[in-house]
Amino acid sequence: MNTSLPILPTISTSFIVLSAILVAIGWYLIKQRNIEAHMRVMFGAAIAAIVFFIIYASRTIFIGNTAFGGPDEIKIYYTVFLVFHITLATVGAVLGIISLITGYKKNYQKHRKLGPITSIVWFFTAITGVAVYLLLYVFYHGGETTSVIKAILGF
Repeated sequence: MNTSLPILPTISTSFIVLSAILVAIGWYLIKQRNIEAHMRVMFGAAIAAIVFFIIYASRTIFIGNTAFGGPDEIKIYYTVFLVFHITLATVGAVLGIISLITGYKKNYQKHRKLGPITSIVWFFTAITGVAVYLLLYVFYHGGETTSVIKAILGF
């Protein structure tokens, strides 16, 4: 186990967890028919996700990404999992934007259909994001910090 955790990945991961928690609260609030509180909390969830993305993108651009530092025999599994997480996060972000737009435009028919799907995708995005964080920084020492292509694919 790693005893010192890198500050930016720790902060950004915290924001994605906060975003998922706020989505869960928002889901509860809409089930209670508290539309105003639902809107505020979901807006907060979006802001937390944006803060995550700004920190992540800034770190990627200015510092680079951390390569997997665990055993070589599980690197392929980590890589497949990471690609799954990145795909899920991308789909979740697009669904989140569409859900926010349909909600604010009061297109409730589409919003009611899309919202639960978006929420579930976002929960899995947060869970897999925490798993990536744990694998990179807690369970194993992170590998070298390098370009995103080299960090993900190893070349």
